[in-house]
Amino acid sequence: MTSADRQLRSRIARLTMAPAAIFAVLAGLFFIGLKSDDPSIVPSALVGKPVPQFELPPLEGLDLPGLKSADLQGGKVSLVNIWASWCGPCRLEHPLLMELAQRNDIFVAGINYKDEPANARRFLSSLGVPYKAVGVAEKGRASIDWGVYGVPETFVVDGKGIIRFKWVGPISEEAARSRLEDAIKAAQAEHP
Repeated sequence: MTSADRQLRSRIARLTMAPAAIFAVLAGLFFIGLKSDDPSIVPSALVGKPVPQFELPPLEGLDLPGLKSADLQGGKVSLVNIWASWCGPCRLEHPLLMELAQRNDIFVAGINYKDEPANARRFLSSLGVPYKAVGVAEKGRASIDWGVYGVPETFVVDGKGIIRFKWVGPISEEAARSRLEDAIKAAQAEHP
């Protein structure tokens, strides 16, 4: 094998490895962004804008109403949680949602994302129902309109229906005490 052949093979090997290296770097950045406790790493273009127009049917067999955009414009700050029974992190954050549901100063609502009704009901019956309304996004269209990347995601909506904060991933105790509480207080101050 001549030196020209070796150089050609070396060049081909480098060119073949370039897409894999670029993919690895991008995947690493994406992974770091998702694992961070800073939701601003995956920003939402909807923060500061009105909630999208939607009307979702209730979860069959659950004695709660569905959810529509008008429900989030009643003067009270809302916490909208996108969840699914098949979502492991949703199970982890559920106790914190149950605590938040005890508050009288916020309206806690859920959007059930691409789930089987029986599974969603079983999930809520085993862990408790933190929501005052549950809308079913069977095909996920409403979640796309909200700019959801995956479940769980949680939004703070002020009393006039403006999205004020978005949390990507499960809510941790630390996040609930600091970032989420700060967002709720700011939304309440915005529209008392």
